[in-house]
Amino acid sequence: METNGHESWWTDLYLIAFLFCLCGLALGMGATRTDYLLVNTVLLGVTMLLILFTYFWGLVTGLLLNLGFIFLQVILVIYENQVHHQLLPWVLAYWLFVPLLLSLSFHGLTAHARKLQAQNAKLQSDLVARGAFDEETNLRTMVSYIEDTAVFTETNRRFDLPVTTMIIRIRYFQEMRSMISDTQMRELLKLVSHTVKQAMRTNDITYLIDRENPTWSVLLFTNADGATIAANRIKQQFTKALAADNLLATLDVRLVVGVASWDGEKMKTPYDLMNAGIKETEYDV
Repeated sequence: METNGHESWWTDLYLIAFLFCLCGLALGMGATRTDYLLVNTVLLGVTMLLILFTYFWGLVTGLLLNLGFIFLQVILVIYENQVHHQLLPWVLAYWLFVPLLLSLSFHGLTAHARKLQAQNAKLQSDLVARGAFDEETNLRTMVSYIEDTAVFTETNRRFDLPVTTMIIRIRYFQEMRSMISDTQMRELLKLVSHTVKQAMRTNDITYLIDRENPTWSVLLFTNADGATIAANRIKQQFTKALAADNLLATLDVRLVVGVASWDGEKMKTPYDLMNAGIKETEYDV
């Protein structure tokens, strides 16, 4: 938030500087006689081009072009003075520095505005990550998983219904990540999410609790044996779905599943159940 405010402050400062330069340009053009209307119009067009070049090609290119423009004006003044013995009015001297100031202030304005947009986009992404639903897969996230687990475990305490979680991960994901494209990665996340959701019963809730090291989870009112049957069903359906996907069919992707049941005597928080399920994935071979 502090960095965001800093960028906003710089954006406002460069905007004010750009507007002041525009006012200076307008005053300078108004101070010249109408005899130089054509000169002012041509130089105004060149100034607009310099601003655009600075915006699209970068600050260094913009500075070089502005310096070239200043040098060209000086050469023209010397030429008019030496060849035609004509002195240009001193009020036209503002064309030497105003285009440069406009280019610098506009570049600063747009550069900090882009940084501000990038920070806002990251902030929105963080809010989605901490929210109740994942934006791409439309699955519930860690926030929902922790809240729902508390409800499931309370039901277990009151009615003695078995509560089990399944944790699903991609085997050797860290090694595989560097070998697949971002497009394949997004497709893989969607494929696993769809497979897990389709393989479960309507009253079983599926979550995507981690995107960095893709981790899915399911909460079930069943014992470990029933969850193991569901885990095998997920693996089988995923193998078929992977082979049928043109973008991912060449990849050797396998899922590992950990199953853990709630134990009210040993477990105290929803994290205990989740961590137990994650631990069990290490033994799925």
